Amino acid sequence: MTNNRQKRLLWQIPFLVLLIVGTILIIRQQRSTPYQKNSGMTFGTTYHITYQYSEDLQDEIEAELKKVDDKFSMFNSQSVVARLNKGQKPELSSDFIDVFKLARQVSEDTNGAFDITVAPLVNAWGFGFKHEQMPTKEQVDSLRQLIGYQYVTLQGNHITMQKPGMMLDFSAIAKGYGVDVVAQLLERHDIKNFMVEIGGEIITRGINPERVPWKIGVNKPNEDALNETHELQTILNVTDKAMATSGNYRNFYIKEGKKFAHTIDPKTGFPVQHTLLSATVLANRCAIADAYATSFMVMGMDGAIEILERHKELMAYLIYTDKKGNLVVWYSPSLKDKIVKD
Repeated sequence: MTNNRQKRLLWQIPFLVLLIVGTILIIRQQRSTPYQKNSGMTFGTTYHITYQYSEDLQDEIEAELKKVDDKFSMFNSQSVVARLNKGQKPELSSDFIDVFKLARQVSEDTNGAFDITVAPLVNAWGFGFKHEQMPTKEQVDSLRQLIGYQYVTLQGNHITMQKPGMMLDFSAIAKGYGVDVVAQLLERHDIKNFMVEIGGEIITRGINPERVPWKIGVNKPNEDALNETHELQTILNVTDKAMATSGNYRNFYIKEGKKFAHTIDPKTGFPVQHTLLSATVLANRCAIADAYATSFMVMGMDGAIEILERHKELMAYLIYTDKKGNLVVWYSPSLKDKIVKD
């Protein structure tokens, strides 16, 4: 038996040596492969993408982003959404249908707090095509008749809106979807380490250029319409996760001494007025994180926490004000280990 064991060991040693040498070579290759950094404009905002790869993929990245814009942009007159809003019936691609179905799923899950038909109200309050206009209550009540995800039906490869004048707005999910699309492109290139950020919506994989997990800051919700301050509330370890933040502390205007924020409640027709200032959501897909972050801003603290209790796969970091006006933080218990600095 002893001789047999010795023979087996002698046969195993070369394989172990090869395994060790191969591992060393892989590590050396990973360390020598540079990180590329691309940035630019898309969807009316900025993007920043960092990834470890031997080639610059910016042209491919921008081609993928253009495909998303050509489907979901309200401001691209030739996009699928723009054509739908003009009453046309373009044939829909499978990925458009997937995003539509995801939006519908979130709408049903949040009892309509998330609603892609809210566009007429967004425009009326000056956060779409128009700027800083104050609709009357009668105008709001009239426009509310055009709101309702349940009035939009998918039949085969076509969408039908049941009420004339309805409009679709995917802006609360399209950025997150764009992040997912770029991440999928990088994964097709077998890239293991990357960070994709579009307008604050993020997904990460692997490690950063410093060879440590990716760490992303959550901004303190200071009123900053010009986006000039970047004071951090906390820093999160979001490696291998997607993250999206929604808040009313930047996109707002003040009229007659009153603040009007861009998050519109589809049910009331008015900008939301509650204590929740910022909702950061972590999920496996950025489109999901994006949609729920918006939903939470509509629902407020109680509604957000109720959703989170039903969806353990989601994590959230919520910033709100107490009765004295002080900033207070609530976060999912499962998020505790990801908080690097608080």
